[in-house]
Amino acid sequence: MISLVQVPIQGKCPIFHVCRLRDCTGSVVLSAGDQHTDRSKRYIVEHVDLGAYYYRKYFYLREHWNYLGVDENLGPVAVSLRREKLDEHKEHGQQYNYRVIFRTSELNTLRGSILEDAVPSTSKHGLARGLPLKEVLEYLVPELNVHCLRLALNTPKVTDQLMKLDEQGLSFQRKVGVMYCMAGQSSEEEMYNNESSGPALEEFLHLLGERVRLKGFTKYRAQLDTKTDSTGTHSMFTTYKDYEIMFHVSTMLPYTPNNKQQLLRKRHIGNDIVTIVFQEPGALPFTPKNIRSHFQHVFVVIRVHNPCSENTSYSVAVTRSKDMPSFGPPIPENVTFPKSSVFRDFLLAKVINAENAAHKSNKFCAMATRTRQEYLRDLAERHTTSTPIDPSGKFPFISLAHKKKEKTKAYSGAELRSVGGVTWQVHVEDHSTGGELEALVAVSNDFIIVLDQEAKEVVFNCATKDVIGWTLSSPASMKIFYERGENLSLRSVSNNTEDLKEVIKRLETLTKGCETTEMTLRRNGLGQLGFHVNYEGIVAEVEPYGYAWQAGLRQGSRLVEICKVSVATLTHEQMIDLLRTSVAVRVVIIPPHDDATPRRSVHLTPRGLMLQLVIVKNNPNDCGVQYKMPNFSNTRAAATTAAPSSTSSPSAATTTSGSAPPAAPSSL
Repeated sequence: MISLVQVPIQGKCPIFHVCRLRDCTGSVVLSAGDQHTDRSKRYIVEHVDLGAYYYRKYFYLREHWNYLGVDENLGPVAVSLRREKLDEHKEHGQQYNYRVIFRTSELNTLRGSILEDAVPSTSKHGLARGLPLKEVLEYLVPELNVHCLRLALNTPKVTDQLMKLDEQGLSFQRKVGVMYCMAGQSSEEEMYNNESSGPALEEFLHLLGERVRLKGFTKYRAQLDTKTDSTGTHSMFTTYKDYEIMFHVSTMLPYTPNNKQQLLRKRHIGNDIVTIVFQEPGALPFTPKNIRSHFQHVFVVIRVHNPCSENTSYSVAVTRSKDMPSFGPPIPENVTFPKSSVFRDFLLAKVINAENAAHKSNKFCAMATRTRQEYLRDLAERHTTSTPIDPSGKFPFISLAHKKKEKTKAYSGAELRSVGGVTWQVHVEDHSTGGELEALVAVSNDFIIVLDQEAKEVVFNCATKDVIGWTLSSPASMKIFYERGENLSLRSVSNNTEDLKEVIKRLETLTKGCETTEMTLRRNGLGQLGFHVNYEGIVAEVEPYGYAWQAGLRQGSRLVEICKVSVATLTHEQMIDLLRTSVAVRVVIIPPHDDATPRRSVHLTPRGLMLQLVIVKNNPNDCGVQYKMPNFSNTRAAATTAAPSSTSSPSAATTTSGSAPPAAPSSL
């Protein structure tokens, strides 16, 4: 059988494994539940196919179908499908789900899942026999000529080969070169001919990893000799997350006197994709033009400052091949890193991501594509039966008595209950330019993302459970509010009103948010609005039967816009000032739950509060990081003293300063 991970639905594409985007400043987010000492959470590993284990997890050793063939346009292909039983639905009866993996010679594999009821078919949905697999594939992969497919042999060779194909790009072993550049040096020959390490390099290597004896070493050896010491007696080794990293340190590899080329050293370092160039104070500027190698794609230049002292710090620069994508973690501008575990983690994440990104360069992609194509062609030609995916044949008998039966879904809107991502073509407001971006918006059980199709980049994402409300501004435009009231503005393409209605139905199915309410608030004879609001914009108390209460404002409501200004962009002081000074107060609120509790993002509940780990700039005496609570007001939280007309309220005169939220809501 065969399977897929989140597939296109109604021309809407699947979304898979979207990761939380990094702060562009280089700050890193840890959840409050994590130990501060858990360094593995600081940086993410990038350019990894997170769906590579999909076949192993959902298909291997389970009943599924594998179909192989050679498509005249796509070349050799392999498709895996699996039908799985879900819980019964109170309205629609027994539910089934199809998982699908579609592989071509291209390195991007389509993986996804789709609810059976969402697939148009000539057969009845929800029966034990399932839908014709031909119809499932025609709907999910319309580019594929399904008539070329034949059922694969049910042998371990086929399943093992498919797993190997899917996991082709996964490797958790890395070898990294380290070149030593002393004061006054810059050339490759000079660096290779430094016979031994200086104190500054030794200090750096001690931070980087562990000095290991090569003879008898049983972990990843990176082509070093662990039997006869022909490649040196010791090397540097470390682990980071799931990765084993062996460093080819130039001064620890064999030195040959009177040999400028030092081939025993260059043989290893010259074949490493990523190379660290360690510069002592006074070293000349580095340029990759001085390195003669076709294999070294990334150079991470580390310059030490105040070596072997309490103030030791390092600056970092990176140069990479032109055809490589960029990779993180980003290097903060004008920052030197104090010698610390934070810098070590930053550097290890950087070199791992560098090699992962290098494998997406033209050279590596071409090699991987050729290998993949050969594997697929071998499977299609030597490991198939004669059974087609459509047993009725390519040319069924023509019947004059009956019209061709039309394909139908089980019911309208079935795809909106899919576990996988459902996508729509939209225009998204770009706040940085003031313009619009044509993109795909996708909503899955886990994430909402915006994908720039032209750049092939995710430009926005948030957890689906972080959505707290939405506004249908007009039949063809809407806002989605998330977290603390930030919003994503969408406009449908060609004023297609049905698309945004479907988005709302999808959000109603997956989130605890609701539609916003807009209201105009009037002042009483004292100029008061008649409610209290806290630093988050949540209404803490409403004067019974006052103007605000009559307008529909209730305790637990969340203000998201005041006079068309987003509350998420305001400090608490600015929010209160806007409410007090505006002549006509027009607000957009998100109503509370039925029990009067405010609607909150899951990440802003007590269990989900976040801590920010921030690199401390230019402070070598510090350990390099500081922890602080999330900033609820963009700058700092501060409540204003209440106006004289409202000081009768006991909570009205509360003032706070610093970064903590106000102790009590402000009276209006």
